[in-house]
Amino acid sequence: MAESIYLTPEHDALREQVARFIAKEVEPFAEAWEEQGHVPREVLRKMGALGFLGITAPVEYGGAGADPLTNVVFAEALSQSTFGGFIVTVLVHTDMAAPHLVHAGSKAQRDRYLAKVVAGELITAIAVTEPDAGSDVAAIRTRARRDGDSWVLNGTKMFITNGVHGDLFFVAARSDPDTKGSRGLSMFIVEKGTPGFRVGRALKKQGWLSSDTAELVFEDCRIPAENLLGEENGGFYAIMRNFQNERVVLGAMAIGHTAQAIRLALEHTMSRKAFGATLFDKQAIRQRLAMLQAKNEAARQLLYHCGWLMSQGRDGVREVSMLKAFAGELANEATYTCQQFHGGMGYMRETAIERLVRDARILSIGGGATEVMLEEVAKRFAP
Repeated sequence: MAESIYLTPEHDALREQVARFIAKEVEPFAEAWEEQGHVPREVLRKMGALGFLGITAPVEYGGAGADPLTNVVFAEALSQSTFGGFIVTVLVHTDMAAPHLVHAGSKAQRDRYLAKVVAGELITAIAVTEPDAGSDVAAIRTRARRDGDSWVLNGTKMFITNGVHGDLFFVAARSDPDTKGSRGLSMFIVEKGTPGFRVGRALKKQGWLSSDTAELVFEDCRIPAENLLGEENGGFYAIMRNFQNERVVLGAMAIGHTAQAIRLALEHTMSRKAFGATLFDKQAIRQRLAMLQAKNEAARQLLYHCGWLMSQGRDGVREVSMLKAFAGELANEATYTCQQFHGGMGYMRETAIERLVRDARILSIGGGATEVMLEEVAKRFAP
């Protein structure tokens, strides 16, 4: 690993610890998780016991209280797994759902849930996306109606990671029906098993097979008034705030996929012989791999810079949007190219490169499609 002005010996130690966990607890077993469609909860509890599920969570709830840059190091280290479904199961819990509780939860809400979230005893999910509302959060239709000491939720959520086997859901809903657009949205805490809340169906995906994904249905789902998470009608701003964190870790995931694709391609091309020489002896092949490596190193430096900006409390929407767009597209380019270099074997389900190709495809779509990200960059061009 090249030296970086952003990294410390503590970061390197965290990276090595995560790598050992992946090698021992994930890679030998995750093929079975792909078949069963989810990561076993005992694996997540092991991660909680090691402190992996609370990198930035407050110390008083069992977290490490670390800064965003340290969290970026963790996300990139985790993304060295060749199983994208495992990676996203963890990152949705740690970086896309749980931060809503950390940032907006009342003391009572934190006291009730957060230590169990950090320990992996409660697995979380974020329910924002709907059949007609993805990056366009203002288009959310799920309604929340105040009724005495309760809120009543009605609507459908789509593509919810950890949706089938999750325990705790942070749900975006329109709490002011008279206000259009981004205003009038709130966040709510909904526990698994709440009457009126059910999994509509488990969704079958192209990739991320070891990640459980669901359609969620709310039919007169009644929750206590104290399950409002954060300010009433302030949900849009909470979602926008956490989008940056979500997009950074997805960028880290894309960089990890690219690194693994290059590693696999190097191993294959240096050993596979054709026409009297190894494939790596072919100038066209080794130069394409070298260019992919250069692009991924550039993406890594932007990733660390985004982590640094977040740690400094600076506005990094422009840089984060660049990272998400560039790294997501790069992961698709790299996995596809490296699969090509594997020849027919790369098309077989038994190979890691075939899985990486399927898993990488979503990285230019989910969490903010490339086109949406580029619009965020374009908005910030100097006049």
